[in-house]
Amino acid sequence: MANGKNIILVGVGGQGTILTTKILSAGLTELGYDVKMSEIHGMSQRGGTVTTQLKYGDKVYAPNIGDGEADVIVGFEKSEAARAIPYLRIGGTVIADEREIYSMPVLTGAAEYPHGILDDLKKTVGEDHVKVIDAFAKAEELGNTRVQNIVLLGALVKVLGIEGIDWVELVGKMVPAKVRDLNIEAYKQGFAMV
Repeated sequence: MANGKNIILVGVGGQGTILTTKILSAGLTELGYDVKMSEIHGMSQRGGTVTTQLKYGDKVYAPNIGDGEADVIVGFEKSEAARAIPYLRIGGTVIADEREIYSMPVLTGAAEYPHGILDDLKKTVGEDHVKVIDAFAKAEELGNTRVQNIVLLGALVKVLGIEGIDWVELVGKMVPAKVRDLNIEAYKQGFAMV
């Protein structure tokens, strides 16, 4: 795809994966790109996986991203990032939050959480292609863990090098007024973390 990218954002229900994708889509559309996105909801309201796929470029015909086609994977939780690795193209980039969220099988002792997963990702993808940021901790430091997604958005925009619009203004327009300043700061912090 000329002048474009394929991006997968994956997290757990309630992390703001879809809002992040909508803000990214709005910004890319404002820049004049053709943008297509799709959403895949697992048991999202019960902590299941939520995945969005976004393609942008001069002309995009469908949002679906196949194995080995993603330029960037953004993992709102590190095991979710690892689960999406088959989609990453050779030379692609992973942005992963340091956070661990335990599934019901892990909580009940029926399964183990895959500790050391980020080291495995770095070995598989390449150290230079894995950007680990502690977005959840940064959001906590800002006073509201719900802005973890906007911290990750800031990091993604920086990694993609998307310029030409005022992302801070766009974030401010697309979040509720009562948390506008918090989200703007979250975006700035995420942009600075990469």
